[in-house]
Amino acid sequence: MVYYVKSFEEDFYTKTIRKNKKVNFQSLGDVINTHTLRPNTQSFKQKQRLSTTILHPNYLKTYRPQGIIFTTNTKPDHVLPFDLVLLSDAENIIVHYFRIKNNIHIYYNHNLIHGFEQFIFKNFDSLIRKFPDVKKVWNELNIFRVAHGHKKLSTQKYRLVEYNEAVFYKTIKITPVAIFGYRKEAREIAKKYKLPHFKSAKDFYEKNSTNTNK
Repeated sequence: MVYYVKSFEEDFYTKTIRKNKKVNFQSLGDVINTHTLRPNTQSFKQKQRLSTTILHPNYLKTYRPQGIIFTTNTKPDHVLPFDLVLLSDAENIIVHYFRIKNNIHIYYNHNLIHGFEQFIFKNFDSLIRKFPDVKKVWNELNIFRVAHGHKKLSTQKYRLVEYNEAVFYKTIKITPVAIFGYRKEAREIAKKYKLPHFKSAKDFYEKNSTNTNK
Protein backbone atom coordinates (compact mmCIF):
# COMPACT_ATOMS: atom_id res chain seq x y z
CA MET A 1 0.00 0.00 0.00
CA VAL A 2 1.32 3.43 -0.95
CA TYR A 3 0.35 6.27 1.36
CA TYR A 4 0.38 9.87 0.21
CA VAL A 5 0.35 13.10 2.18
CA LYS A 6 -1.17 16.44 1.26
CA SER A 7 -0.14 19.23 3.60
CA PHE A 8 -2.55 22.00 4.51
CA GLU A 9 -1.99 25.44 5.96
CA GLU A 10 -2.85 26.34 9.55
CA ASP A 11 -6.49 27.04 8.65
CA PHE A 12 -6.73 23.62 6.94
CA TYR A 13 -7.07 25.03 3.43
CA THR A 14 -4.92 24.57 0.39
CA LYS A 15 -4.14 27.90 -1.28
CA THR A 16 -3.68 29.20 -4.78
CA ILE A 17 -2.53 32.48 -6.32
CA ARG A 18 -5.05 34.76 -8.03
CA LYS A 19 -3.97 38.20 -9.25
CA ASN A 20 -0.81 38.02 -7.13
CA LYS A 21 -2.84 37.29 -4.01
CA LYS A 22 -2.93 34.05 -2.09
CA VAL A 23 -6.51 32.84 -1.60
CA ASN A 24 -8.29 29.81 -0.17
CA PHE A 25 -8.63 26.99 -2.67
CA GLN A 26 -9.86 23.74 -1.12
CA SER A 27 -10.74 23.04 2.50
CA LEU A 28 -9.83 19.81 4.22
CA GLY A 29 -13.54 19.21 4.82
CA ASP A 30 -14.23 19.55 1.10
CA VAL A 31 -11.43 17.09 0.30
CA ILE A 32 -12.85 14.52 2.72
CA ASN A 33 -16.47 14.98 1.60
CA THR A 34 -15.74 14.86 -2.14
CA HIS A 35 -12.84 12.37 -2.00
CA THR A 36 -10.96 14.63 -4.42
CA LEU A 37 -7.81 16.73 -4.43
CA ARG A 38 -7.44 19.45 -7.03
CA PRO A 39 -4.27 21.03 -8.49
CA ASN A 40 -3.61 24.28 -6.66
CA THR A 41 0.07 25.20 -7.10
CA GLN A 42 1.57 27.18 -9.96
CA SER A 43 5.21 28.16 -9.59
CA PHE A 44 8.59 28.42 -11.33
CA LYS A 45 6.94 28.78 -14.74
CA GLN A 46 5.39 25.30 -14.49
CA LYS A 47 1.73 24.53 -15.15
CA GLN A 48 -0.73 24.24 -12.30
CA ARG A 49 -0.26 21.05 -10.35
CA LEU A 50 -1.05 19.12 -7.19
CA SER A 51 2.06 18.43 -5.12
CA THR A 52 1.94 15.61 -2.58
CA THR A 53 4.44 13.42 -0.73
CA ILE A 54 4.82 9.64 -0.76
CA LEU A 55 5.61 8.21 2.66
CA HIS A 56 8.66 5.94 2.75
CA PRO A 57 11.38 5.10 5.33
CA ASN A 58 13.59 7.73 3.63
CA TYR A 59 10.79 10.29 3.51
CA LEU A 60 8.89 10.80 6.75
CA LYS A 61 8.89 14.61 6.88
CA THR A 62 6.14 16.77 5.38
CA TYR A 63 5.96 20.22 3.84
CA ARG A 64 3.73 21.45 6.67
CA PRO A 65 2.93 19.98 10.10
CA GLN A 66 -0.72 19.21 9.35
CA GLY A 67 -2.77 17.63 6.59
CA ILE A 68 -4.32 14.44 5.26
CA ILE A 69 -2.91 10.98 4.58
CA PHE A 70 -4.63 9.19 1.70
CA THR A 71 -4.44 6.51 -0.95
CA THR A 72 -5.27 6.84 -4.63
CA ASN A 73 -5.41 4.62 -7.69
CA THR A 74 -4.08 7.48 -9.84
CA LYS A 75 -0.38 7.35 -10.58
CA PRO A 76 1.64 10.58 -10.22
CA ASP A 77 2.66 12.26 -13.47
CA HIS A 78 6.16 12.48 -12.05
CA VAL A 79 8.08 12.52 -8.76
CA LEU A 80 11.04 14.48 -7.42
CA PRO A 81 13.35 13.52 -4.55
CA PHE A 82 12.96 16.94 -2.86
CA ASP A 83 11.10 20.23 -2.89
CA LEU A 84 11.10 21.74 -6.40
CA VAL A 85 12.34 25.06 -5.00
CA LEU A 86 15.82 23.54 -4.71
CA LEU A 87 16.01 23.46 -8.51
CA SER A 88 15.14 27.15 -8.83
CA ASP A 89 17.51 30.06 -9.42
CA ALA A 90 16.28 31.89 -6.31
CA GLU A 91 19.26 33.54 -4.61
CA ASN A 92 17.80 33.03 -1.14
CA ILE A 93 15.91 29.76 -0.76
CA ILE A 94 13.64 29.93 2.27
CA VAL A 95 13.08 26.81 4.36
CA HIS A 96 10.29 28.08 6.61
CA TYR A 97 7.10 28.66 4.65
CA PHE A 98 5.72 31.23 7.10
CA ARG A 99 8.48 33.63 6.05
CA ILE A 100 7.30 33.76 2.43
CA LYS A 101 3.61 32.89 2.56
CA ASN A 102 2.47 36.50 2.19
CA ASN A 103 4.81 37.15 -0.75
CA ILE A 104 4.76 33.73 -2.28
CA HIS A 105 3.77 35.04 -5.72
CA ILE A 106 7.12 36.87 -5.89
CA TYR A 107 9.08 33.89 -4.58
CA TYR A 108 7.37 31.53 -7.04
CA ASN A 109 8.26 33.78 -9.99
CA HIS A 110 11.79 32.41 -10.28
CA ASN A 111 12.96 30.09 -13.05
CA LEU A 112 14.16 26.53 -12.81
CA ILE A 113 17.84 25.89 -13.46
CA HIS A 114 18.59 24.54 -16.94
CA GLY A 115 18.86 20.77 -16.82
CA PHE A 116 16.56 20.38 -13.82
CA GLU A 117 14.86 17.49 -15.63
CA GLN A 118 17.58 15.08 -14.46
CA PHE A 119 15.88 15.07 -11.06
CA ILE A 120 12.43 14.29 -12.48
CA PHE A 121 11.36 10.63 -12.34
CA LYS A 122 8.44 8.78 -13.90
CA ASN A 123 7.67 6.90 -10.70
CA PHE A 124 8.79 6.50 -7.10
CA ASP A 125 10.51 3.15 -7.66
CA SER A 126 12.90 4.64 -10.21
CA LEU A 127 13.60 7.54 -7.86
CA ILE A 128 14.56 5.22 -5.00
CA ARG A 129 16.78 3.13 -7.28
CA LYS A 130 18.69 6.24 -8.32
CA PHE A 131 18.74 7.85 -4.87
CA PRO A 132 18.50 5.13 -2.20
CA ASP A 133 19.23 7.64 0.56
CA VAL A 134 18.74 11.33 1.16
CA LYS A 135 22.46 12.06 1.62
CA LYS A 136 23.14 10.98 -1.95
CA VAL A 137 20.37 13.27 -3.19
CA TRP A 138 21.83 16.17 -1.23
CA ASN A 139 25.33 15.66 -2.63
CA GLU A 140 24.21 15.30 -6.25
CA LEU A 141 21.91 18.31 -5.97
CA ASN A 142 24.76 20.51 -4.76
CA ILE A 143 27.05 19.23 -7.52
CA PHE A 144 24.33 20.13 -10.04
CA ARG A 145 23.77 23.61 -8.60
CA VAL A 146 27.47 24.51 -8.48
CA ALA A 147 28.02 23.18 -12.02
CA HIS A 148 25.35 25.59 -13.22
CA GLY A 149 26.77 28.63 -11.48
CA HIS A 150 24.67 28.61 -8.31
CA LYS A 151 25.60 28.46 -4.67
CA LYS A 152 26.04 25.22 -2.82
CA LEU A 153 23.15 24.86 -0.41
CA SER A 154 23.82 25.46 3.26
CA THR A 155 22.97 22.73 5.75
CA GLN A 156 20.04 24.87 6.92
CA LYS A 157 18.31 23.91 3.65
CA TYR A 158 18.69 20.17 4.27
CA ARG A 159 15.10 19.85 5.51
CA LEU A 160 13.92 20.50 1.93
CA VAL A 161 15.35 17.15 0.78
CA GLU A 162 13.67 15.21 3.60
CA TYR A 163 10.35 15.00 1.75
CA ASN A 164 9.67 14.15 -1.88
CA GLU A 165 7.17 15.63 -4.32
CA ALA A 166 4.71 13.37 -6.13
CA VAL A 167 3.05 15.57 -8.72
CA PHE A 168 -0.35 15.29 -10.41
CA TYR A 169 -1.57 17.57 -13.19
CA LYS A 170 -5.25 16.75 -12.78
CA THR A 171 -7.85 16.34 -10.07
CA ILE A 172 -7.50 12.95 -8.40
CA LYS A 173 -9.92 10.72 -6.54
CA ILE A 174 -8.65 9.70 -3.13
CA THR A 175 -9.52 7.55 -0.16
CA PRO A 176 -8.91 9.49 3.08
CA VAL A 177 -6.93 7.39 5.58
CA ALA A 178 -5.99 9.69 8.48
CA ILE A 179 -5.50 13.27 9.62
CA PHE A 180 -2.19 14.40 11.06
CA GLY A 181 -1.18 17.47 13.03
CA TYR A 182 -0.11 18.27 16.57
CA ARG A 183 -2.69 21.04 17.13
CA LYS A 184 -6.08 20.30 18.66
CA GLU A 185 -7.83 21.51 15.48
CA ALA A 186 -6.41 18.47 13.68
CA ARG A 187 -7.78 16.14 16.34
CA GLU A 188 -11.18 17.84 16.13
CA ILE A 189 -11.33 17.48 12.33
CA ALA A 190 -10.37 13.81 12.59
CA LYS A 191 -13.10 13.25 15.15
CA LYS A 192 -15.68 15.13 13.07
CA TYR A 193 -15.01 13.00 9.99
CA LYS A 194 -14.40 9.77 11.92
CA LEU A 195 -10.82 9.39 10.76
CA PRO A 196 -7.80 8.29 12.82
CA HIS A 197 -5.60 11.10 14.10
CA PHE A 198 -1.80 11.13 14.39
CA LYS A 199 0.55 13.84 15.61
CA SER A 200 2.63 13.57 12.45
CA ALA A 201 2.92 11.62 9.21
CA LYS A 202 5.96 9.91 10.71
CA ASP A 203 3.86 8.78 13.68
CA PHE A 204 1.29 7.35 11.25
CA TYR A 205 3.95 5.57 9.19
CA GLU A 206 5.65 3.97 12.15
CA LYS A 207 2.32 2.56 13.34
CA ASN A 208 1.29 1.34 9.89
CA SER A 209 4.59 0.49 8.19
CA THR A 210 3.89 -3.24 7.93
CA ASN A 211 1.68 -2.65 4.89
CA THR A 212 3.26 0.53 3.59
CA ASN A 213 4.69 0.69 0.06
CA LYS A 214 4.15 -3.03 -0.54
